[in-house]
Amino acid sequence: MKDAQPQGLSRRRVKQLLAKTKSHRTAGCRIEVLSHQFLGLPYKINPLIGSSDQQEIFTISLDGFDCVTYVETILALARSATVDEFIAWMRRIRYDGGRPEWKRRNHYMIFWIRNNIREGALRRVLRRGVAVTVKNRTLDLLPGLQPRRARFTCVPKSSLIRLTPSLRTGDVILFASTRKHHDVFHCGIIVRDKDRLLMRHASRSRGEVVEQALKEFLKANRMAGVIVVRPTEGA
Repeated sequence: MKDAQPQGLSRRRVKQLLAKTKSHRTAGCRIEVLSHQFLGLPYKINPLIGSSDQQEIFTISLDGFDCVTYVETILALARSATVDEFIAWMRRIRYDGGRPEWKRRNHYMIFWIRNNIREGALRRVLRRGVAVTVKNRTLDLLPGLQPRRARFTCVPKSSLIRLTPSLRTGDVILFASTRKHHDVFHCGIIVRDKDRLLMRHASRSRGEVVEQALKEFLKANRMAGVIVVRPTEGA
């Protein structure tokens, strides 16, 4: 897939970012450093190029994000030692099979999770004794994309307190929608400050990439539950 080069990418900027993580051995440490670099950058609505009637253009911007492209960019950077590795991981994280086509983009986050677990980039975070609920959804929000059935589990908001001792810096937290034709409405990156849990995320309501207390976000938003995945250490 070397011919699938991204539009809009500053290779120089990627080299600068990767240089900041050379001394950090764990994925969590690299993610903490990298996610901090983008705080304050603007939120971008629909930052990717492509639709059912417009050709997909593989693009990577480091100047602004929505919640998904923020998480994707941090994960790909944290797994990479070179610019070309970063580009390759962005393809693999964003697209099913790493092929930059609109229909192969991981539009729904449930399939984003499954595909990236299969790619070896993520694993689920579970804890014995923590209740989960099963959701069955028909996902049909995108014109031009065939409806897809999805069955997934999430931790109810009321049970999250039992999962929080297991959360680490670098974990990705995703928030399940209450809408019957939707799966996940938002995602972010966990940063643990001793007993305090923070979330870094591209916030549409605030218009930029922010860091806020996780409990503040939970209090302000309705959700069906949460899903937590953890980046793996190896490529």
